[in-house]
Parts: sequence; structure tokens; C-alpha cells
Amino acid sequence: MIPILLIGAPLLTGIISFFINNATTAKRLALFSSIITLAIMLVDVFGLYTSDTFSAPWIPVLGATFTVSIDGMSKLLCLLTAVSFPIIFIATYKNEYKNASSFYAWMLLSQAGLMGVFVAADALLFYFFWELALIPAYFLCSQWGGEKRIQATFKFFIYTFAGSLLMLVGIIYLYTLTPDQSFSIQAFYNLKLSVAQQSWLFWLFFIAFAIKMPIFPFHTWQPDAYEQSPIAATMVLSGIMVKMGLFAVMRWLLPIFPQASHQYAHIIITLSIIGIIYASLIAIRQDDLKRLVAYSSIAHIGLMCAAIFAQNTMSIQGVMIQMFSHGINIIGLWIIVDAIECRTGTRKISQLGGLATKAPILTILLVIVALANIALPLTNAFVGEFLMFNGLFQYNIIAAAIAGLGIILAAVYMLSMIRNVFYGEESSAVVKAVDIHAFIKIALILIVLLILVFGVYAKPLLQMIQ
Repeated sequence: MIPILLIGAPLLTGIISFFINNATTAKRLALFSSIITLAIMLVDVFGLYTSDTFSAPWIPVLGATFTVSIDGMSKLLCLLTAVSFPIIFIATYKNEYKNASSFYAWMLLSQAGLMGVFVAADALLFYFFWELALIPAYFLCSQWGGEKRIQATFKFFIYTFAGSLLMLVGIIYLYTLTPDQSFSIQAFYNLKLSVAQQSWLFWLFFIAFAIKMPIFPFHTWQPDAYEQSPIAATMVLSGIMVKMGLFAVMRWLLPIFPQASHQYAHIIITLSIIGIIYASLIAIRQDDLKRLVAYSSIAHIGLMCAAIFAQNTMSIQGVMIQMFSHGINIIGLWIIVDAIECRTGTRKISQLGGLATKAPILTILLVIVALANIALPLTNAFVGEFLMFNGLFQYNIIAAAIAGLGIILAAVYMLSMIRNVFYGEESSAVVKAVDIHAFIKIALILIVLLILVFGVYAKPLLQMIQ
């Protein structure tokens, strides 16, 4: 029943939120719902309730069942989703939204869709939740985004819609090959596909997943969508939603198309490494804080994708750990970017400087989050990156060496950002700036605790994914 509750709690409260007229009530309901969902997840994590599978007829005429299950892989991403939403709601608690009840409703429906993606054990159900997670993102960006939100949302829609159609074609074709006409994940795993069938089906699924991650050259929707979305939606997109693509590669692509995955691994790893270097170099040149964080995310996702296709135990374990760590760290960076913009009225690095004197607590917390983002030892990201680079090294020394340049470039743009925004001469934009309020402090302190605890002691995460 745990998977049902993880989906049902945000789904029910999300639907209820549409009918609430009071913004404060909707906000409190969203925060309460996210805390309840986290409590449900912790019950599963600590083994207090062990029923992790649920199955019931869904569309019997098609052979589709409502089958959801939690294993080590899905458990870690469900935990990330459950931890992230309360932090997001706390950090943005003082933000005001027009038609707030609908805003929080779409946020909660997005959480329900994400949970569904991570626990679905039926291909048609997986596709259903894939779309359920994406649709709220369209509304959040188009209704509460920035000045260029319509163009950004349209590009986001075209990319993800095209990818979803390709995946649906692949799912239907595989369904027709199953002996009992079933969408069951196990039925798909048991298919004996020829090399020729795997070759073209692989790309139908991979392109859909690559767009969602995104990796080079399917990434161009991402910086615009992150920049124009409201900050809470941006945190969901970059902290959790991009993990859908990485998760889907490991859950669906590699087991169903093993030969094609080996055959095309060098192409995917090459594209991923190009994306690491390309996105890192662009991040160095950015003057907008949001776009800098967006391109840094592309570089990190590229490394994770390359490690997946190295296809050894160490690299896969590293990716699992890093998905959780990156989600926490990137949400921390977005909280800080939003706090800077709210206090100075700008995101331009060239217009900022000397903010440390006005916001010392924000500065300290940023430095910790930024150092975690470049995988400093004793931070949570170090564990995942160490395992991923070891896995890549086993696959190909040259690929690991080139990908390793991303660490150096990440240090360049993150440390440069810290220096230019928080230190040096005080700019006119920060003269009236004040330090962060209690809600942002709580959110960032929770993130810093996660960074330090799992940086020093990552064993619980490793045990979870065994």
C-alpha cells in the first residue's frame, strides 16, 4: 500500500486545492500534504511497513494493470521526491501567487505524477504517470512564469510531446510482441528481441528519455524553461523531473534492449561528454544566475548519463547516489538564486557584489551548497561522482579523463560566481539588501544537513540501492 499512498496523498490534496479559495489555506494544505507524503516514505525507508507492491485491474481489455512497486532504485527517487517538496514549499512559503490554489494544486499533481513514474511496473501506467508529471509543468510555467514564458513553454511542450509520442509508439509495438498481450514490465523484460528490432526501438525510447534529462543535443529547451518558470516549478524540474529520464534508462531501456545498449553506448557516452564540456563552458560565460545554474545542471546530468552507459556496477551505483545528491544540491542553489533576486532585484552577476556584508548567513549556506555542487570531499556529491568516475575509468580511460574536465570547469564557474556576487566591492544593487528570513534559513539548513550527513556517511543510501 505504500506506493498507493505516495501517489494518492498528493493527488487527493492536489484535486482538493483547486476548490480552495483562500491562498493561505492552499499553501498550508500543500505543505501539510508534502509532510504527510514524506512521513509515508520514511515508514517504508525504515522498514516499518513492508508491503511494497500493489496490483489491480486497470484497463482489462488492453491487458493493462495498475501495478506499482518499490525496489531500491525507485525507493531512492521516491525519497528524493518526498524530501524535496516540503523543502520547496518551506523555502517559497512567503512567495505570493495569483490564483494560489491552482498553483499549489498543479505542484501537488506534479508530485503525484513523479511518484507514479518511479513506482510504475506497467508500461502503459508508466506512460500515464510520465504525462501526469509533465502536464502540471506546462501550466506552472505558462501561467506563473516570466515575461517570455509562452515561448519557453511552447518549446518545452514541443520537445517533450515529440519524445512522448516516440516512446508511446515503442510501448505499443512491444505490447504487440508479448505472448499474453500485456504491458507488464516483466513481460517486456522477457521479450526475445532481434538485434534489428532492438536497434530502432532503442532510439524511440532513448530520444524520449534524452529530451527529459536533457543531454546534448536535446537540451535547448532547458535553460529557457528554467529561466522563465516560477522558482518553485524550476526546483521541481531540475531537482526531480530530469531524474525521470535517467531513471527510465536504467529501469526500461537497458533491461529491454541490452544488445542495443551495448552497441550504441559509445555514441551516448560521446554525446554526454560533449554536453559536459559544452554546458560547463557556457556556464562560465553566463551573467544570469538562473542560466548559470541551468547549464551547470546539464553538465551534471551529462556525467550521470555517461556513467549509466558505462554499464558496470560501480557506475550505476554512483548514478543512483548522485541523482539523490544532485537533486538536493540543485534545489539549494535555486533557493539561493531566488533569495538573491528577491533582495537585490536582479540576477545579473555583473550588477552584484559585496552581498556577504549584507547577508552573511546566506553567504555561509551558499558556500556549503556550492562546494557540494563541485563534489568537494565530505559533501554528498563526492560519493556519487567518485563511483561514477571509477565506473567510467573501467569503461574507457580517455572518456573518464575528458569527463573529468567538467569538475575543473565546475569549480571555475561556481567559485567565480561566489566571488563576484558575495565578495569584492559592494554594488548599488545590494545596498538595501537584508539577510534571509526564517523560512529560507530552515530550508537551506535542512539541505546543508543532508549534504554533510550523506557526505560523511553514505552507507544508508548504498544499502538502499543494493
